[in-house]
Amino acid sequence: MSPQPDPSPAPSLTEVETHGVDRIPDAERTATPLDLFRLAFGGANTFSTCVLGAFPILFGLSFWQGLAATLLGVVAGALILCPMAVFGPVNGTNNAVSSSAHLGVHGRVIGSFLSLLTAVAFFSISVWSSGDALVGGAHRLFGLPRGDLSYVVAYALFASLVLAVCVYGFRFMLFVNKVAVAAASLLFLLGAIAFAGDFDPSYAGVFTDSADAATDALFWPSFIGAALIVLSNPVSFGAFLGDWSRYIPASTPRRKVIGAAFLSQIATLLPFLFGLSTASIIAAKAPDYVDPAAPDFVGGLLAISPGWFFLPVCLIALIGGMSTGTTALYGTGLDFSSVFPRLSRVQATLFVGVLSIAFIFIGRFGLDLVQSISTFATMIITCTTPWMVVMMLGFWTRRGWYDPDALQVFNRRQRGGRYWFAHGWNWRGMTAWWVAAVIGVLFTNIPGQFVGPLGELAGGVDIGLPLSLVVAAALFLSLLRLFPEPRAVYGPEGARLARTVDVPVPPITGPGAESGEPEPVAVANGG
Repeated sequence: MSPQPDPSPAPSLTEVETHGVDRIPDAERTATPLDLFRLAFGGANTFSTCVLGAFPILFGLSFWQGLAATLLGVVAGALILCPMAVFGPVNGTNNAVSSSAHLGVHGRVIGSFLSLLTAVAFFSISVWSSGDALVGGAHRLFGLPRGDLSYVVAYALFASLVLAVCVYGFRFMLFVNKVAVAAASLLFLLGAIAFAGDFDPSYAGVFTDSADAATDALFWPSFIGAALIVLSNPVSFGAFLGDWSRYIPASTPRRKVIGAAFLSQIATLLPFLFGLSTASIIAAKAPDYVDPAAPDFVGGLLAISPGWFFLPVCLIALIGGMSTGTTALYGTGLDFSSVFPRLSRVQATLFVGVLSIAFIFIGRFGLDLVQSISTFATMIITCTTPWMVVMMLGFWTRRGWYDPDALQVFNRRQRGGRYWFAHGWNWRGMTAWWVAAVIGVLFTNIPGQFVGPLGELAGGVDIGLPLSLVVAAALFLSLLRLFPEPRAVYGPEGARLARTVDVPVPPITGPGAESGEPEPVAVANGG
């Protein structure tokens, strides 16, 4: 490979980022795996993660059972997520664009749609939880009324701040997360001191020796359901992890990039355990706040907090919420600009931001969507995880080789190239994704909220996600063997565990395209 060009000086924080999903020039890739760690951890080291961490207690588990479910969810989610970090450095673009190689030039919109859903959902959770904490804390500190007007103002101000950071772009977002990682971590540790006297790890939950048979029958569905809620947090980064890793040089050893993504999620045990521990205290001292019919973790936390911790709670809500909101909304705007190339990244960010804010207000005051967080999160990961499986197995069968120019065909409104397949669709990857996603939804079982048509076949245990993982992997690899892809989509070393067929590659045509066959590209090395 030719030597890497000297990196350009990093732009200032107040310089608005101009890059969309076009390939980041090598000279501008100045980020490091540590930066990826900060962004991925900072985006989850927040109050909204604490809310997700409270769900094991809301599902009736004891503290130790909830801890086991949390560890299972975080570790499993981190293992599923971390390979998705390699696409950014290799291709210099986001993961939805990279999916063109496996779903086709047009099929890549699936990744864009999943990214949009995920980002809007977690941006909404961030604004809801942080806004509620700010209003509640201000009420306890200054007597601010807790009426709808207070919540409207809090949500609007908070969402506007997040939107402003996203408009400036990657560098400003990285700066916010550098501050947020340290500050939020310190505040969570301070919370351990605040609640140390009230915490009792012997909190028993509802699945005790005296529980009746009907309650005992719900243990495994509740345990698996809680683990899936936790797992949804790391998996939610899968669709847009490349938004940040694309600024990492291609020469960076892949093990460092994967390791940074993995460790960023293991580090989220800090907010998860804060949520789990405080929820167990709330359940013991103020059980009305953990009523499954109308849970209010934020209100319960403020009810049990010592007076001196009200201000730190507000700071956690503000700092952590900014971190989650920016990482979610930035990816949404970026990907929306790739689906509608006539919109710049800034225009797309503003457009999607306004739509997201509208969704937040409708959900909070109109449709009561806040109580459906667990259902929405589980359904998102059930549909996103098979897409991630196709991407990761595709990377492995291709030996990490891609044609960055052919990946940009859709964004440039062109046709042809290595990833054109059948009129822009690679039905192998598309079939593996949608079949696995549908099966996952059919077998989903979230107690008391959503049960798929086949959700009771496993005794009430939610097997939708593991089943969709297995189906996606087996079906995609089988289709690659039975219906070989063109030899041209594989690199100089050929395919791994897949057959190929020699067929001509249609030339790239359309705006800005050069005539002739696609030029060969170098293979990006990885450590």
